Amino acid sequence: MRVGVKTSVDDIWTQYMNTRRPELREELIAHYAPLARFVVGRLGIPPSSLLDTEDLIGYGMIGLINAIDRYDPSRGVRFESFATPRIRGAVIDQIRQLNWLPRSAVSRMRQVEDTLATLEQRLQRPATETEAAEAMGVSIDQYRQMLLDMSATVLSLDAPLGSMAQEDDATSLSDLLEDEQTTGPAEQVEQHELVTVLAEAIERLPEREQLLLSLYYKEELTMKEISRIMNVSESRICQLRMQAIMHLRASMQTYQTGEAKARKTPRKKAEAGQRRGRGRPRRKSTTEEKSTD
Repeated sequence: MRVGVKTSVDDIWTQYMNTRRPELREELIAHYAPLARFVVGRLGIPPSSLLDTEDLIGYGMIGLINAIDRYDPSRGVRFESFATPRIRGAVIDQIRQLNWLPRSAVSRMRQVEDTLATLEQRLQRPATETEAAEAMGVSIDQYRQMLLDMSATVLSLDAPLGSMAQEDDATSLSDLLEDEQTTGPAEQVEQHELVTVLAEAIERLPEREQLLLSLYYKEELTMKEISRIMNVSESRICQLRMQAIMHLRASMQTYQTGEAKARKTPRKKAEAGQRRGRGRPRRKSTTEEKSTD
């Protein structure tokens, strides 16, 4: 059986739920295989000596098969929405087992972030690759390799916690976080200011990095698709994306540092005034002087 005009995916799902025939399961796996490839591509994990692209897609297929076995169309949830977090979770579980991100990579990430923040404060603009590499005392190639290593960081709030053998309503990391949707007036104003600062920081980025962020986050293209559009390698796209993110982090860090200083300054002045007031002897009024005499 092939998924075509005469036999729709919904019909196959109906038959599969009633019969659980292996050939129908194979049809569903073949039909939804591009979904696993798409989700893995959206993770932005560059190929390495430990894992290549096909390995990652293979782990994603494990999550896809798990989702097909657990999916229930009668619940009214689209299969793509049901399967996506399980595909991500399967890939991320395998990466964690390989100890993907060592402490040295975390240290390099902080070093790059601090360097870019310092340069932006001094230059009043995002630093170039050459300027960042010189400030860190490394070559351009080494700096780019650091960005490539850092881009392998994978965090997913949608991935179910624990093993994939749990029930369909397994708790994810996002379920354990505080709901920040109910913000007060002060938080809303602060959030609006942060969005404004972030938008201004994006506008200061080079046009190539702005285009990359737009293609990745707005158009939701994969790294491979973006590399074809921008006519550079996929690994170079990973480097540029990570560099743009680090520039934005540096801008936000600069803004938050300035805000913290601004909040502390009035408080320090008030405390200094109170100390001066306590240390100075109180002058007697005219009435008190006359009564004393």
